[in-house]
Amino acid sequence: MNTFDAIQQRRSVKHYDSTHKISEAEIKQLFELTLLSPTSFNIQNWRFLAVKNPEIRQKIRNAAWDQAQITDASILVVICADLKAWQKNPARYWQNAPTEIQKMIVPMIGNFYEGKEQIQRDEAIRSCGIAAQTLMLTAKAMGYDSCPMIGFDPVKVAEIINLPEDHIICLMISVGKALKPALPRGGQLDFNEVVIFDQF
Repeated sequence: MNTFDAIQQRRSVKHYDSTHKISEAEIKQLFELTLLSPTSFNIQNWRFLAVKNPEIRQKIRNAAWDQAQITDASILVVICADLKAWQKNPARYWQNAPTEIQKMIVPMIGNFYEGKEQIQRDEAIRSCGIAAQTLMLTAKAMGYDSCPMIGFDPVKVAEIINLPEDHIICLMISVGKALKPALPRGGQLDFNEVVIFDQF
């Protein structure tokens, strides 16, 4: 499937074939492509919790308005962010770059993030948002459907998944085989209302 088709056909699917299993090879492919998503300073601050355990997924469903896709989809991905990824051995993010590039960029990471809690959080959420779209388009190209979700109690889900203190949950995504297609699109705003050129 080409990129244009994946974008046009990706929809938020709520009803999945609960008997369908995604192979380990497919899960690996899904995440390997998702990991190519860009991040600020290449700090790769996203963390993808792939939840396969039925008991854990049921607990998450209980903390998420009883949404069936959490347990019925082939896999549930909780997309989290490490807010302190920028200070965890940042040289490794540029280890394959030429030495002069490393010497220039690695110190910039600390200068950009140090003491700026809001920027740390904003960049983490931006990174997760970009990666989430990459994951959903990859899933579509692989013949799967998906659904991004924010309808859950983040405190309860954090407890269930044992979220580290310096991490946040950004969203969850279900991935699997659709039992039925998504409803028709609710309505797109006019192009000229949302696309502005040069200045507001």
